[in-house]
Amino acid sequence: MIDKDPDIHTGAIAFHPQAAASRRGFMIHLTRRQGWLLFPLLFFLGVSLHVDSLKYLLCRGNVDHRWLEIPILVLRLLIVPALVFWLLPLGMAFAFLGVQVGVFGFYMGASFAPNHKGMPILPASSRADFLNRQVLTGRNIAGGRFLDTLMGGLNRQIEHHLFPDMPRPYLHRAAALVRSTCKEHGIPYTETSLIASYAIVVRYLNAVGLFAGGPFECPVAGSR
Repeated sequence: MIDKDPDIHTGAIAFHPQAAASRRGFMIHLTRRQGWLLFPLLFFLGVSLHVDSLKYLLCRGNVDHRWLEIPILVLRLLIVPALVFWLLPLGMAFAFLGVQVGVFGFYMGASFAPNHKGMPILPASSRADFLNRQVLTGRNIAGGRFLDTLMGGLNRQIEHHLFPDMPRPYLHRAAALVRSTCKEHGIPYTETSLIASYAIVVRYLNAVGLFAGGPFECPVAGSR
């Protein structure tokens, strides 16, 4: 859902037309090409995740285990660079950290991107029930046990969201039950290959980017 799903939170990428329409200045040009720029931008995701973690822990309001997580996170951010600069020459140390953070961000982003992007986005006012909401807005990635290992179970996105506490090795068993239930109740169950999903994501983001800097007009309202 818009405003509730952190996976479509607006940042460097606009994931829905309303977000694209609010772009100004240089971001308009970036957003209009965001589908093609997605994978290069993923190399910077690792830095963004570290910054977002700190911002969350330092924000106002209640944060569970704040004073336990802050020192753990700070130690993590200090100890690894300290070891790298101690063991490696200066230039090689910077290169090592750059590659490590870049690969981490790309791997995380490439694992998350195929699962939601390009699927229907429900408005905040939607009254869809839990089953329909999770199935209609998620996409599974076919590929068997190999992709189960490669993507850490995120390729079973529909089952992962329906049963968030289920151990990942059992998600493939739940998939058969969920698929048959969806067929019985006429709920579309989306599954595609990894490469096809990336193509869908790129096309979708480029289509959303066309709204950059312009007024957003709801296609549903315009058809009435």
